[in-house]
Amino acid sequence: MANAISIHPAVDNGVKAGTPGFGGGTLSCLCTSNPVSVSVKAQSAHNHVCGCTKCWKPKGALFAQVAVVPRSSVSVSANGNKLKVVDPNAAIQRYACSGCGVHLYGRIENQKHPFYSLDFIHTELSRDKGWSAPEFAAFVSSIIESGFDPKRMGEVRSRLKQLGLEPYDCLSPALMDVIATHTAKASGALKA
Repeated sequence: MANAISIHPAVDNGVKAGTPGFGGGTLSCLCTSNPVSVSVKAQSAHNHVCGCTKCWKPKGALFAQVAVVPRSSVSVSANGNKLKVVDPNAAIQRYACSGCGVHLYGRIENQKHPFYSLDFIHTELSRDKGWSAPEFAAFVSSIIESGFDPKRMGEVRSRLKQLGLEPYDCLSPALMDVIATHTAKASGALKA
């Protein structure tokens, strides 16, 4: 598509549907020798493109592509000694390869966080086909914080909609409902 805004290599030529019954695969960093491998024994959920400045993005991409899987389905299968936490103070502990810088997975250690039991993964790091399709775009305005021209945000939102990825400046309504429900239950405003 000529002159189209490039969102992310995995969606620029159209969003590809996931495969029913897909059971996971292996994620690998970009190192040419001794790559870090992470085994994921589950289909991803809530896959989306993310404009925040914390998520790893492939070179030249405006957005990251991020999904979640059950924490219990993720295990490091090779060269885990190369993994380092990017920011120990962040809510999501992003484990990146110290060689190539790619984020392999993110984990929340705060047991009171609404997403505690989930790990965040970048499905484009897998050669396995069938991962869930991206469903929406999160934190769209945040690409401005990375240096994107604010005058072109209309073009970005238009391109996202063209790809079928509804743009939000937070998470999707369904995920925001999960957060609000968790908070309401924790405060006693909503019965468990």
